[in-house]
Amino acid sequence: MAEERPGENVVYVGKKPTMAYVLAAITQFTNGQPEVHVKARGRAISRAVDVAQVVTRRFMQDVKVKRIEIGTEEREVEGRKVNVSTIDIVLGKE
Repeated sequence: MAEERPGENVVYVGKKPTMAYVLAAITQFTNGQPEVHVKARGRAISRAVDVAQVVTRRFMQDVKVKRIEIGTEEREVEGRKVNVSTIDIVLGKE
């Protein structure tokens, strides 16, 4: 099994179009990664779910969702603490 380096198999989802992140995930699998983490926070969570669905249903049918982890991150914005939701969708080849 290939040795994994931290952050190498992670796609952080933000404000770019969905297909930009789909391409990034597919590139990770093409480069030999056995699994790819699709991570997002806050409003980008729905886009991360879209990315996972497009990768698994449209482009790579041999890739499935292995697990989904959700959580909350506490951040400081303008001197006050704010809770932000997080998601980590792990995609892996069968």
